[in-house]
Amino acid sequence: MFGFLVRRIVQSVFVMLAVALIAFMMFRFMGDPVNSMVSENASVAEREEVRARLGLDQPLYVQYARFVTRAAQGDFGLSWRNARPVSTLLAERFPATAELVLVAAGLSLVLGIPLGILTALRPRALSTQTLQFISLVGISLPTFVTGILLILTFSVWLGWLPSFGRGTVVDVGWWSTGFLTTTGLKALILPSVMLCLFQLTLIMRLVRAEMMEVLRTDYIKFARARGLSDRAIHFHHALRNTLIPVITIFGLQLGGLIAFAIITETVFQWPGMGALFIQAVSFGDVPVMAAYLVLVSLIFVTINTIVDLLYVVLDPRLRVDGARGAH
Repeated sequence: MFGFLVRRIVQSVFVMLAVALIAFMMFRFMGDPVNSMVSENASVAEREEVRARLGLDQPLYVQYARFVTRAAQGDFGLSWRNARPVSTLLAERFPATAELVLVAAGLSLVLGIPLGILTALRPRALSTQTLQFISLVGISLPTFVTGILLILTFSVWLGWLPSFGRGTVVDVGWWSTGFLTTTGLKALILPSVMLCLFQLTLIMRLVRAEMMEVLRTDYIKFARARGLSDRAIHFHHALRNTLIPVITIFGLQLGGLIAFAIITETVFQWPGMGALFIQAVSFGDVPVMAAYLVLVSLIFVTINTIVDLLYVVLDPRLRVDGARGAH
C-alpha cells in the first residue's frame, strides 16, 4: 500500500511538471507580455527594464525552473488585466466554484446511486422505463440548453429562484459561503442542478448496468442458495462490487465538474473560477489562464490518486495481488 502510494505520487509529480511546461509555453506563444504592461510610447530602455524585471532576458530553462518554483509556492505573478496577484484572484473565486461543485457532486451521488439500484432491481417497471427516458434526455441535452430551460421555468415563469448571481454570502475567515444565507442557498439551486444533471444520469445508468451484471454472476446465485436475504445480497454483496467502476467515473467526473463549470458559471453569471477564466481568455490574461490550468490539473491528479486508493479499500483482491507482487 505504501509503495503504491509512493509510485502514484512520483507519477503525479511528473504529470504536474508536464502541465507546468504547457502552462509556461503559453507565455511564449501568446504575445509579448511587455506590450501588455507598458504604454505604446514607452522607450526601448523602459521595455528592456520591464523585460529584465520579469526575467524574460534569461534562458528558457531558467525561466521554466523559476515558474515551477513559484507555482509550487502558489505564486503565479500578477494578472495583466487586474494588476493583482493571480493567487489572490483565485482564492477569492475558489469558494464559489467549490460550493457549486460540492452540491452538484452530492446531488449526483445521493440521487444517482439509489435510482440506479431501483432501476436495476425493477428493470421492467413503468417507473424504470420513465427514468430511463428522462436519463437519456438528460445525457443528450447540451448543458447550456438545460440551464436556459431551468431559468425560463423557475425564474421567469414561476419566479421561485434567482436567475443569476450568488446571492448574499458570509465571510468565514478567508472563505465566503452562501450556505449560511437564504438568498445564497436559493441562488445555488439552479446552477448546481444544471451542473449535476449529466453526472447524475451517467451514474444512474452505470449503477443500473453494473448491478444487473453483478446480479447474474455465480457468487450471487450461490448467496441465494445459502438462503441469504435479498437485502443482504443486493446491498452487501452486489452493491459493493458495483461501486468500483462507479468510483472511477465519479472521480473523473468530479474533476470534470471543476474544469467544465465554466459553462454553468457563464449561464448563471456565477462568480467562480470558471467566470474568471473566461474573462482571462477574453482579455488575453495569460497568468490567470496558466494558473487555472495548473490548479485544475492538480485537482485532477489528486482526485485520481484518491480514487486509486479507494480501489484497494473496496476490493480486497487488489490488496492480495499487491502483497504477492511485493513478495
